Amino acid sequence: MTPLLHTEDLTVAFGGVRACDGISLDVNEGELLGLIGPNGAGKTTFINAVTGFVPWSGTIVFDGAELKGLPPHRIAHRGLSRTWQSLELFGDISVRANLEVAATKLTPTMAIRDYLGKSQRVAERVDQTIEALEMEEIINARPDDLSMGYRKLVGVARALVAQTKLVLLDEPAAGLDRTETAWLAEKLRQVIDYGISVLLVDHDMGLVLNVSDRIHVIDFGKTIAVGSPDEIRDNPAVIGAYLGTGGGDE
Repeated sequence: MTPLLHTEDLTVAFGGVRACDGISLDVNEGELLGLIGPNGAGKTTFINAVTGFVPWSGTIVFDGAELKGLPPHRIAHRGLSRTWQSLELFGDISVRANLEVAATKLTPTMAIRDYLGKSQRVAERVDQTIEALEMEEIINARPDDLSMGYRKLVGVARALVAQTKLVLLDEPAAGLDRTETAWLAEKLRQVIDYGISVLLVDHDMGLVLNVSDRIHVIDFGKTIAVGSPDEIRDNPAVIGAYLGTGGGDE
């Protein structure tokens, strides 16, 4: 099987520090891959590299094409989206309006094309995303008026609505209580059922172990384990990393 996303020897250096140090990782089509590691392991840096926000060396291939040299908006147009830890929602407009903004292409040619057919294409994508994530009851609410759990869900929906093939989720469960996290886990599996692959970064080990098909573990920028949730749960290297050998803030 050819992976949807393939990185080989992916390296990101800040001065003399390698935040990502030769990471080779695959995300298969229809898969939810968990990416975990202690604070400072390089998880967010990996997402930033794949989505074009920091310089990197090595190889990144998405959907059969190399991403070297592409800016973030070109990568997003190819169907690779991400969420942000800080959400970056428009809090004073409705959830539907947030999704409509995300569904509209930002290059001049694409913007004109979307504008001419917006009432049809954009509305269809928004409606499909709302239905897939069962968000009907909040579409007219403003994000500022929603619970943290629903605001996280809107962030996921904004990534999905832009004709995404793979979404990289950066700490979607941060700030959620146990009940909200379990609810979010169900929504993430619905994303897979919707036909979109997911790479999930989160510090909530229970969430990642319960929802992932496979898990990739990094520490100090290097891969230390790859396997099923059961294999990762009992892996001595993973246990050691989480018992205090990890680094500082990411």
